Amino acid sequence: MSVIRPATEDDLPVLQDIEIAAGKPFAEIGMTAVAEDEPPSLETLREYQRDGRAWVWVDDDDYPIGYLVLGVVDGVAHIDQVSVHPDHRGRRIGKRLIDHAVFWAKDHGMPSITLTTFTDVAWNGPYYERLGFRYLTAEEQTPGLQAIRAAEAAHGLQDWRRASMRAEVASWSFDGSVSET
Repeated sequence: MSVIRPATEDDLPVLQDIEIAAGKPFAEIGMTAVAEDEPPSLETLREYQRDGRAWVWVDDDDYPIGYLVLGVVDGVAHIDQVSVHPDHRGRRIGKRLIDHAVFWAKDHGMPSITLTTFTDVAWNGPYYERLGFRYLTAEEQTPGLQAIRAAEAAHGLQDWRRASMRAEVASWSFDGSVSET
């Protein structure tokens, strides 16, 4: 049975592979620079893993096929990355990983969870909106989110519309049973 578990040191190179595979569909919609972007470094992933904020969805052989890394920005949980290998899309793995992150935020007394995303990519902004996230106005951007957006722009992501989104922990709708490992 597939489960969510904390990422291990041995999982980190696999997370990079998942990120590369998950980026490829961006090329199909003309976002080649995004598709060709380097995955997070092992050092970056290791920081999340050591801080207990990196989780993987594993197959029946305990091999990661999706992952989520979570930061804390301005006192709330922030999804820095959630990716699922394209071979396993459509199984709600990403949703369950996000559910797990929302549980984490709730357990840590955080009222909401945020992320930044592409607004015009079906599996980004519109997907997160269906899950319960809402777009933030310019006035609602916290200093930390503004800094993330500025770093994204400096990285070249300003070529496509991006936005910050937030969901409230108290009103989050969870899928079925979520493993709280």
